[in-house]
Amino acid sequence: MSEELAFKERAAKVIPGGMYGHQSTWRLPDAFPQFIERGLAGHIWDSDGKRYIDFMSSYGPIILGHAHPKVEESVAQQLKKGDCFNGPSPVIVELAEKLTGIVDHADWGIFAKNGTDATSICVAVARSYSGKNKILVAEGAYHGAAPWCTPLPTGTTAEDRMHLIHYQFNDVESVESAIEKAGDDLAGILVSAFRHDNVVDQEMPSQEFASHLRQRCDQLDAALIVDEVRAGFRLTEGASWELLNVAPDLTAWSKAIANGYALAAILGSDKYMRAARGVFTTGSFWFAAASMVASITTLDLIREENVIERITALGQRFRDGLQVQADSHNIPISQSGPPQMPLVRFPDDEVQVKERADLFTNEAMKLGLYLHPRHNMFINGGHTEADIDEALSITEVSMNALKGRYY
Repeated sequence: MSEELAFKERAAKVIPGGMYGHQSTWRLPDAFPQFIERGLAGHIWDSDGKRYIDFMSSYGPIILGHAHPKVEESVAQQLKKGDCFNGPSPVIVELAEKLTGIVDHADWGIFAKNGTDATSICVAVARSYSGKNKILVAEGAYHGAAPWCTPLPTGTTAEDRMHLIHYQFNDVESVESAIEKAGDDLAGILVSAFRHDNVVDQEMPSQEFASHLRQRCDQLDAALIVDEVRAGFRLTEGASWELLNVAPDLTAWSKAIANGYALAAILGSDKYMRAARGVFTTGSFWFAAASMVASITTLDLIREENVIERITALGQRFRDGLQVQADSHNIPISQSGPPQMPLVRFPDDEVQVKERADLFTNEAMKLGLYLHPRHNMFINGGHTEADIDEALSITEVSMNALKGRYY
């Protein structure tokens, strides 16, 4: 029996469902390994020692590449001093100063551990400021796994979501309809940096849409909250909507902020400083120093190593090569979103049944390329042009498998 199967059997006895959350593989094709033993640069190895080119990058946290030596060294030096104390390390001040220096709209920061923490605190600060309840959210958007926003509401109550009102991303008219429903009880509008819902094409915000949200929040004295958890520090070195010259009031960050170390940040403008002080939010491990040191090092390296420019170019190399393959086989594909965060879909698949996507990614996985059939992917700074070219040699095999079965 392989190590992978042995661990699966053991996990089934002590972990509900054998594994939980977004990293459970029970909904994925059979070649996907459940357990990953190590990672280095753009690669990971499963518990049987098989190597994969990793295009998921831990679902986003790995921005520089797995086990980046400078990040690991900075963390090792901090751990010699300790990590979790009765009070925060002074590094918390250094990190807040760095982030407020990088992100144009930010005057202050609060730190936590996960993206759900960050979005939840943003919502609480918006309500603290206004004394109002309603939050507008885009239909189908993912903002975390707390009862108010989890996509699978088992175990939650209707009351958890009673103050949410939905609109359609990039649709100004639907925003206006949602504002009307909120009446005089609107605390804020929550929006992803770009649309990255599962199993539908990704979509960048239009200038009209982003500017309209800013204008309406100003008119109604409501908070404009941008969820940067997935996009943050992958599109630009500052806030993503700086590219549109639109400044949010509050932003939620996690994933790439510390190259795989557990950290989240809530950044806000001076206008919301007093409201943030009034929200009690804390956690036993939220002040741990090692993750903050990792973040400072990561943020420096993103700039020093031109990471955003590099991953964008690598993502475009993969996108262009994949399109050439699809065209040569007459296989319809849809590629959307930023090239460094690619989503590949097969339009001939049914909405809920992804037979072609499953076959394509499963064949790639067998040959050592870790793609995802439904979720957007993440190129990281540890990838090389050679990795992209090797990946394309594998996707050519996957294309042939698709052609043999469906085309």
